Amino acid sequence: MGKIDDIDIKILTELIKDASLSVPRLSKKINVNSSVVYSRIKRLIKRNIIKRFTAEINEEKLGYFVTVVTGLNIDSRFSETIMKDLTELPEVRQIIEVTGRFDLIVEAKSRSLEELHEVVSSKIGRIKGVLHTETFIEMKKIWREQKYVLPNVRA
Repeated sequence: MGKIDDIDIKILTELIKDASLSVPRLSKKINVNSSVVYSRIKRLIKRNIIKRFTAEINEEKLGYFVTVVTGLNIDSRFSETIMKDLTELPEVRQIIEVTGRFDLIVEAKSRSLEELHEVVSSKIGRIKGVLHTETFIEMKKIWREQKYVLPNVRA
C-alpha cells in the first residue's frame, strides 16, 4: 500500500486544520492535482490513518463552562464495569487508563461548579469499585495543532 510521503503529510496537516476542506480547495492549498488528493484521502481512510472527519465544537457556546480532569484510584476487579459506567455519563468526554498515581484519568464538562460537584461526588464517586477521586479544574488550556513529520516506517 505504500509508505506515507510528503503529500500525505500535507493532506493530513490541512485536514487537521479544517476537516471540511473540499478536495479542490485542498489540492490548491498543497499544490497537488485534485485526483491525486482524492485518491490519497481514500487510501488514508482505507489504511485507517484517517479514522473520521469531525467538527470542533465551542462547548462554551452550549453552556459548558467548567472542564475538569479527575484522577481515579479503582479496585482493578471492577475496571471494565467502571469504564462502562463512566462512558454512560453524558458529562464524561474522555477516559484514559494510565500508570502512576491514578488508575484512570477522566475528563468531564459541566455547566457550573454545582453541576461538577454532582458529577464527581454523586455519579463518579459512587460507581462500584471507585476508591478515591482527585479533581482538577481547568483554569486555562493552550491548544496546539498536532504536527506530523514524515515517518521512516510503514504505517
